[in-house]
Amino acid sequence: MSVIKGVKGVKDLLPEETPRWRFIEESARRWATRYGFHEIRIPIFEVTTLFARSIGASTDIVEKEMYTFPDRDGTSLTLRPEGTAGTVRSYIEHNRAAIPVPQKYFYTGPMFRHERPQAGRLRQFHQFGVESYGIADPRADVEVIALLWHILHELGLPSLTLEINNLGQAADRDLYRPILVGYLKHHEAGLCGNCKHRIEANPLRVLDCKVPECRIITEQAPRLSESLSETARSYFAQVLAGLDLIHIPYSLNHRLVRGLDYYNLTTFEVTATNLGAQNAVGAGGRYDGLVETLGGASTPAVGFAVGLERIAMLLPDSPKSLSPHDRIIYVAGFGDQGSIAGLTALEELRLSGIPAVSDFRSTTLKAHLRQADRLGCQFALMLGDDEVVKGVAMLRNMESKNQYEVLLSSLSSQIQALLLPS
Repeated sequence: MSVIKGVKGVKDLLPEETPRWRFIEESARRWATRYGFHEIRIPIFEVTTLFARSIGASTDIVEKEMYTFPDRDGTSLTLRPEGTAGTVRSYIEHNRAAIPVPQKYFYTGPMFRHERPQAGRLRQFHQFGVESYGIADPRADVEVIALLWHILHELGLPSLTLEINNLGQAADRDLYRPILVGYLKHHEAGLCGNCKHRIEANPLRVLDCKVPECRIITEQAPRLSESLSETARSYFAQVLAGLDLIHIPYSLNHRLVRGLDYYNLTTFEVTATNLGAQNAVGAGGRYDGLVETLGGASTPAVGFAVGLERIAMLLPDSPKSLSPHDRIIYVAGFGDQGSIAGLTALEELRLSGIPAVSDFRSTTLKAHLRQADRLGCQFALMLGDDEVVKGVAMLRNMESKNQYEVLLSSLSSQIQALLLPS
């Protein structure tokens, strides 16, 4: 019988990797909570119309990348390619606008896009995102940018750069689009196939193309900044002033247009030099028209999402923060009475809040200690027949080899006092 393998572009996260992921997620949750964001859990699939209307029918995501399938009643459903649309749908459906406090959410989980798998870009990938609704103030933009920056910096990611741009309002882009299209048509012969298609469908995306020939052509293209209204310029100036005030460094990037149609005014991206061409770690912006587009009242909104796969690739090793077995006790129960007492000790330690493991296949002390080493446990509780008779066990530090005698009658309290004083 042939072996069934995982789907291309979908990756298993094995036990050796999950501590790294948990460390990332816990750090992001802690920072988001510190900034007043609350967790929301949205469905993994939605009606296809939600994404077609929110993301934009002419975007690469909707045209080529979504996993769409018919439900049994014929309804077209799609696995979520991003988290913002579902969060907005939930915000509208549950009338969260009626709550008289700012609605600030964070979410984490898998997203799905049918892309060519490569480093940091999978068909099932994971994001952590935040969304802030109801505040039409540049300080809200500053707040989410600062949150993103602090999450990534606490994780110790190397060579980070915050890039930021002003997309203006829809009217500004309507004024700019024909100017850009005219320029692109004049240079169409030198553009890549994707950009030739984008000239009519989504011309601003040509500015973001990574193909060297396209970048050379668009370097001389008219800039969106030349078509912005005074209101849009003033708003963006206040965002930059806010970032300066709290000492968040940034770099202006006129090419930063994002791949989703719903953004306006502030757009931003944090990049890392170690990821190659696909170097964005996290990105976001303001999207004041999306709630109204999806049937709600006009609502200002701003948010971001980070790719957990890309963060995990960049995260430096840190034994203190990433080791899952740093304070786990390995219980080495051997012999007829020692094996029984070992099972009791395991349960007592676990119930008292001390992580404890054993390998029930091991029958000798030597075999147990070998497994304790393989599991990376810092301590081993040695418990044989002789120890049971005496009512004691020996606790060994696997690194220093120091040993301590502990009473079985007060096992968990003595171990907590010895090993977990903090």
